[in-house]
Amino acid sequence: MARCTAPIEGHRSASAAAACPACRGRYSRSSGYNSYSNYSGYGSYFSPSYSSPGSSGGVRSSSGGSGSSGRPRWSRVGSSVVYTLAEVRALTPIRDNVEKRASLPDLRDVFLCHAWDDRGGPAKELHDLLESRGVSVWFSEKDIILGSSLLREIDRGLAKSRVGIVLVTPALLRRLRGEGIADKELSALLARDLLVPIVHGTTYEDLREVSPLLGSRSGLNTAEASMPDVAAKLAELLAP
Repeated sequence: MARCTAPIEGHRSASAAAACPACRGRYSRSSGYNSYSNYSGYGSYFSPSYSSPGSSGGVRSSSGGSGSSGRPRWSRVGSSVVYTLAEVRALTPIRDNVEKRASLPDLRDVFLCHAWDDRGGPAKELHDLLESRGVSVWFSEKDIILGSSLLREIDRGLAKSRVGIVLVTPALLRRLRGEGIADKELSALLARDLLVPIVHGTTYEDLREVSPLLGSRSGLNTAEASMPDVAAKLAELLAP
């Protein structure tokens, strides 16, 4: 009996879904991703709030609905930022929440969850790229005052941020295995359902081995887009 490849490879594109030996029979041009919206264990990939390719609420395909790239509804006319259809589907519910929380006062745009070991490397790079694009970022390196309670300040940062991004690196995976501070931040972000994972220097397969729940969330990957491109997509996602 053919086994579904979603737990290992994910169905993050039309071609991946069509190539799955267990699911290809349920896949058709007309149904697109809707066939998988209730896939057991991976509902976070395909939330009912996502729009199917070509619908007015979400994706505008660049090549007739079956292409590999699309433009989300929040992308402004003339924008040079390019998204895959999987990225649009992953980011659409985040954008919905950003719009709902837009009127709340004194919120940072982003809470950046990262491993301590990455604070001077990729986490700092992503922070600087976002701030250079006008995104306000809660970042432990600048927002936790010396001598203050680390957990208390993290709680405040989470409460005062519109969305959370998790920089998933080999260092973060090591921290999650040890159930440290990063694990507590991640649990709070997952509970709020306002989370975008950014995979950097590792894979979703490695992430799912450590955190199946976070690994079920589709997000952005620096293996597919550079860190500046990732920052550009996040900045556009969070723009008023």
